[in-house]
Amino acid sequence: MAVLASFSDLVGDFVVYRQLEPFDPRVPGISAAWREMGLTGPVIVRKREPQYARVAVWILRRFHSLLAPGVEPTELLVIGDTIGSDGGAFTLLTTTTGWRGAAFIGADVPSQRPMTSWQGDIFIANRWQSLAEWLEQLPGRGLALDERTIVIVDIDKTALGARGRNDRPIDATRLEGIHQTVLKSLGPEVSWDTFATIYEELNQPVYKNLTADNQDYLAYICLMTGAGIIRLEGLRRDYRSGALPDFSAFINQVHLLAADLPPALAAIHEAVYEAYRRNDPTPFKDFRRREYLAAIARMGQLPDDVPEEVRLQEEICLTREVWDACRWLQARGAVLTSLSDKPDEACAPTPELAAQGYRPIHRQPTHLVGEPLAL
Repeated sequence: MAVLASFSDLVGDFVVYRQLEPFDPRVPGISAAWREMGLTGPVIVRKREPQYARVAVWILRRFHSLLAPGVEPTELLVIGDTIGSDGGAFTLLTTTTGWRGAAFIGADVPSQRPMTSWQGDIFIANRWQSLAEWLEQLPGRGLALDERTIVIVDIDKTALGARGRNDRPIDATRLEGIHQTVLKSLGPEVSWDTFATIYEELNQPVYKNLTADNQDYLAYICLMTGAGIIRLEGLRRDYRSGALPDFSAFINQVHLLAADLPPALAAIHEAVYEAYRRNDPTPFKDFRRREYLAAIARMGQLPDDVPEEVRLQEEICLTREVWDACRWLQARGAVLTSLSDKPDEACAPTPELAAQGYRPIHRQPTHLVGEPLAL
């Protein structure tokens, strides 16, 4: 029988998105506590930046003190899906704090036989079911797994939309966000297939220097290229030759043409350009807000009796294996949290939408799908 639940049923509001503002009102974020965090200003730092550890540890300690007052945290667990982002954050945080710990980096790769391996303190698995094996091995690695333990659970393609199994609906929300932005700015008569083809081409590792692996940048490039402001053929040529090396070069090239842009595109360019100049890591906010609406529309929307293979292709689901691992750790006293690099605009409603009953994605009910862990 299909079960509806929300990620907040596990972690409550111990959730932090890209703006580093905890949803639990008892813990201040970077805008109010940057001095206490030892920063020079209320500037958003990303997971790959050295100062991120200072901010994250400050917040984690306060989350922990709310559930385990008087107990000093000494252990860190991370559950995620990418070795670079989640594994990198784990290494940065444990190096900074000196805490013992372990990370699980998972995905479902059904074309391969089940495999697991340790890379230092990071456990790599090609099945989410291997969470059980990981947990079983942790005590032997000297971990107490009790109230001294903080657990960070990644949201995107881990707790929600498990990588390799249920990640396609998450990718679809980004494409839908671009689609709706195109319709709003250029009208329904434009060919959406053109934009989708451009997105598919540019969303490849070969273009990483141009897009910086940033979906805001990619969406903006697709919009301006699909609208013909910068021709795709010219983009390809200039990127290969080095004349268009990065996003800064692209947006500056568009800016030279800003006076001739149609009004709707001019408004988008101005907003993105000004946010980019302020070093805002999420400059294309209109796109991200539409991505949020697309994500909410794909959570818990299908009937309980649809086939699981259909649900996994169309609905963003909670990952049963991650759920079971978290419940097991929670029962031992561990404090569950989530630090996500997803933009707040793609994860939480505007005040106007919140007044209509919209919720952040971590509070949105959806179906729990996967095989129970044998723990």
